[in-house]
Amino acid sequence: MLDRLPFLIGLRYVRAKRRNHFISFISLTSMLGLTLGVAVLILVLSVMNGFDRELRQRVLGMVPHTQIEQAGGMTDWQPLAERLTQREHVIGAAPYIQQQGMFSVAGRNQGAMVNGIEPDWESRVSIVDENMSRGSLDDLKAGEWHIVLGSILANNLNVDVGDSVTLLVPEASITPAGVFPRLKRFTVSGIFSVGADLDANLAYANIEDMQTLARMGDSIGGLRLELDDLFLAGQETQAIVNELGGGYRGYDWTFTRGNLFQAIQMEKRMIGLLLTVIIAVAAFNIVSTLVMVVTDKHADIAILRTIGATPGSIMGIFMVQGIAIGVIGIVIGVALGILLALTVSDIIAFVESTLGIHFLDAGVYFISDLPSQLIWSDVYQIVGAAFVLTFLSTLYPAWRAARVQPAEVLRYE
Repeated sequence: MLDRLPFLIGLRYVRAKRRNHFISFISLTSMLGLTLGVAVLILVLSVMNGFDRELRQRVLGMVPHTQIEQAGGMTDWQPLAERLTQREHVIGAAPYIQQQGMFSVAGRNQGAMVNGIEPDWESRVSIVDENMSRGSLDDLKAGEWHIVLGSILANNLNVDVGDSVTLLVPEASITPAGVFPRLKRFTVSGIFSVGADLDANLAYANIEDMQTLARMGDSIGGLRLELDDLFLAGQETQAIVNELGGGYRGYDWTFTRGNLFQAIQMEKRMIGLLLTVIIAVAAFNIVSTLVMVVTDKHADIAILRTIGATPGSIMGIFMVQGIAIGVIGIVIGVALGILLALTVSDIIAFVESTLGIHFLDAGVYFISDLPSQLIWSDVYQIVGAAFVLTFLSTLYPAWRAARVQPAEVLRYE
């Protein structure tokens, strides 16, 4: 019977309505604090995981994992592309020409990066064809001077499919009449939308049209490569450049988007640390609760000691009580956090549609909606950390209870 004593009495103390309402209030506050801390930590880490996922799928689905260029331009690129796709981690290759320019329509001007592409090859390295809201990349036929714009770029220029836009490139044409900026009128044949900042500053044209505009002849800017593991981009790029020899250079996605990815990882760690402090504060409120309970139960402790309860059993009683408070708070917090993590995108979308506001502007942020991805390993780590903090918070009050001397207490009863 004495072996079960800590569990029976500890759980009874949890259920009992105490005479001291302040102790009950502190106990409830500790439980609610753990619930909110665990739920918010699960929710926030899920949102950060969602941002990380969207960065990989959306932005890095449009941005090349690796770019290989050759000094003076690259000709006869098809054999090299086939050769590179034979490498272990390379799953696709496509030619490109990049040209920074400014679009102008009826007094509206906006700068953007224009990618000259081969439509039949582009799907091997990009998800743009999967995110066409209107039109198709197949409409980018050589000599027809068609162009595909990002949705935000098209909206800012107030153009739609079938409209014309003028592209000015930062190069001059020298004519008998003087020096004029190089420009060309394109017809909008499609609009893509990936829900990222690329919608505001990226366009696609046929690679042969861009060769003509840039006066590159048969040369291209380089090859874009898609890898099966984007985290191998750095070492794979270096290995390819070393293999091809002099005259070649390579860039990977970390040059253009690496800082953003690292910032998200750093924010996830820092936010997780800060929210863990909230859980710690709630857990250590259990210390206050148990200290006051120990003070209130001096007489009960003395009686238990006189009938044979050991100091270890007394410690167990109050450890069971504190852990029970913590476990209840953690379980409710986990359930609430998982529910919010799985529904936060829908909740935010409902709030946006109801209030007519938009929390994330793709022109400012790299995505336009709030993503969430629940990773169970994060949940396990949060539960483990919360339980450890709860366990540690029970040790001191339980130790004080075990040191109560029955003779000293019963002398005044």
